[in-house]
Amino acid sequence: MRHGPIEFWFEYSSPYAYFAAFEIGDIAKRHSRSIVWRPFLLGAVFKVTRMEPLPGQPMRGAYAIHDWQRLARLRRVPFSLPAVFPIISLAPARMTYAVDAMGPDMAGALARHLLAAMYERGANIAEVSTSAHLGAELGHDEQMLADAASDQRWKDALRARNEEAVERGIFGSPFFVVDGEGFWGSDRLAMLDRWLASGGW
Repeated sequence: MRHGPIEFWFEYSSPYAYFAAFEIGDIAKRHSRSIVWRPFLLGAVFKVTRMEPLPGQPMRGAYAIHDWQRLARLRRVPFSLPAVFPIISLAPARMTYAVDAMGPDMAGALARHLLAAMYERGANIAEVSTSAHLGAELGHDEQMLADAASDQRWKDALRARNEEAVERGIFGSPFFVVDGEGFWGSDRLAMLDRWLASGGW
């Protein structure tokens, strides 16, 4: 039986990723799995799937906005769409990979902090200064994070993850991969939990 990490693929501009980010840790702990945090850009995937951000899709967009509010009430967490939405999440994604190089757990803490700032307090994390300042709240060097947003190393890291997502058929956010099995959507967390408990089916 394999016991690899849970890959958590997500786009910062995905409210469903926000909800999942605060549940996946309990699932991983329950099954003694680690988590690797993999921010990517849905825009890169949309070029292949020919989709567009949910709010811009007729009917589906209105449903999604209603669903996010409903999920927040169900899970009893604060939620509101920021004034700028969706965002181009280059800066926070690159910063996350810079922090991931120091430790996956730190990357997870940063990701959750940025997602919470965006969907609970309306922070525009697309702005380099905003994301860097938020990272500093966790003890990271603010200038290092700001520099990471334009550092070629982290540009390349994010580009490589975008390409990997397309190659592996990771087409939405959040998307979980465990032991080679993929699960799309925050509504698949219960199935993922059961899969890990049973060893699959």
